[in-house]
Amino acid sequence: MENQRTTRRDFFARTSDGIMGAALTHLLANDFWGGTSALAEDAAEPSSFDLKPKHPHHPAQATSVIQLFMNGGPSQMDLFDPKPLLTKLDGQPFPGSIEEIGNSNTADIGVMMGGQFPFARHGDSGMWMADVLPHTAALADELCVVNSMWTDHPNHDNALYKIHSGRLFMGYPTLGSWTVYGLGSENQNLPAYVVLSDPLGLPKNGTRNWTAGFLPPLYQGTRLRPTGSPLLNLQPQYEQPSAVTEAARGLLTQLDEIHREQRPHYPELDARIESYSLAARMQMSAGEALDLSRESQHTLELYGVGERWTDSYARRCLLARRLVERGVRFVQIFLEEQPWDSHADLGPNHQGACLRTDKPVAGLLRDLKQRGLLDSTLVIWGGEFGRTPTTQRSANGYSGRDHNMQAFTSWMAGGGVQGGTTYGATDDFGHQVVDAPVSVHDFHATILHLLGLHHHRLFFPRNGLEERLTGFDPPRVVHEILKAAQVKA
Repeated sequence: MENQRTTRRDFFARTSDGIMGAALTHLLANDFWGGTSALAEDAAEPSSFDLKPKHPHHPAQATSVIQLFMNGGPSQMDLFDPKPLLTKLDGQPFPGSIEEIGNSNTADIGVMMGGQFPFARHGDSGMWMADVLPHTAALADELCVVNSMWTDHPNHDNALYKIHSGRLFMGYPTLGSWTVYGLGSENQNLPAYVVLSDPLGLPKNGTRNWTAGFLPPLYQGTRLRPTGSPLLNLQPQYEQPSAVTEAARGLLTQLDEIHREQRPHYPELDARIESYSLAARMQMSAGEALDLSRESQHTLELYGVGERWTDSYARRCLLARRLVERGVRFVQIFLEEQPWDSHADLGPNHQGACLRTDKPVAGLLRDLKQRGLLDSTLVIWGGEFGRTPTTQRSANGYSGRDHNMQAFTSWMAGGGVQGGTTYGATDDFGHQVVDAPVSVHDFHATILHLLGLHHHRLFFPRNGLEERLTGFDPPRVVHEILKAAQVKA
């Protein structure tokens, strides 16, 4: 037999077979749903998209989220982070280079502006809070206040994209979309992700604040109308016997299945069919969930429903409780365009915003706790950035604060966080974080952790990349603010 030498071409041809086989094995082993292996025993079906409940990556403390988003940038040093030295230097020039303020137009930077409201300590924890938040302050021992938040951009649009989607530009899925993508919903007759907007208008960036981005549209936030019927066409155009309705739905289900079987490699089709099915199911249960007339007078008064300043926000907070009570996974409550954006007249501006929201927020926390829901519901309060320690030129002179990306405050309650905690610190002016910084990605990773999701294992394949809410640089879960059981998870 002739002795055949192995040529360079033969070597690489055979090597490529081995590489291709190994690559195929790797892809099969790592084909995922919500970041889990498709070959693992507990893996979910990766070839379809739906809202059915899914197993978390680790035991979860929170099963739902209510995000109270304060559009515009609440002032940290006027509400949660008192700065005596800032108040002492009120009216004096900034003691340093004004470039340190971090905003582009330094010509508009004025002088130091002291705190606008009196502060006091509250609860057994002695938490500091301004007197314009009396109802929230009474629940200080339920709150975990994070004074060391920071973000990457001082403009509203980009900062809003960042706090909602983890990116500075549009087109990426938001926190709510990632949550329902990873966990599904406990109630198949209501949307998993609900947005309660303001009758005064949409927030800045509009519906992009709750977009599903490149995830299937099934995971996008469902906006409920703030006035009139929350959902249009919720009731059928004309009544017909229930047997006829059920027969029609059954026929549609059969037709959907035939259509699906003929197109087995289109998971987006599953998402579309599921969306239409959800719309039909909502006709049976959404009306009851959104009916506040079923609540007692005591509960309505607890939130401030019917009162001049609080009625609108109170109704949405109460709706949020009714929704999570029925298994909705993620609820966001927005205000109009930018009510906290206090470039001028910060005192009256913040006083008005607090008057509208303080009592309803406290009512929500009390109601959740009374019903045994606060332990499993993570409540989040905060905006997209904070305010500067200096004044800003406006038509009314120097009476407000500009945007500050270098420090702001958010708080969380329930859902596995340690109440009565104040975390992180800023400098003597509340301008920059000096201890225990928490980035937006850290914030998101911590929220996902409380929901039982690992920020690295929750991803979506796109253009050869594993896209994540927290990007590609590893964030830090802020274990210091979690209850002991969650630290060990």
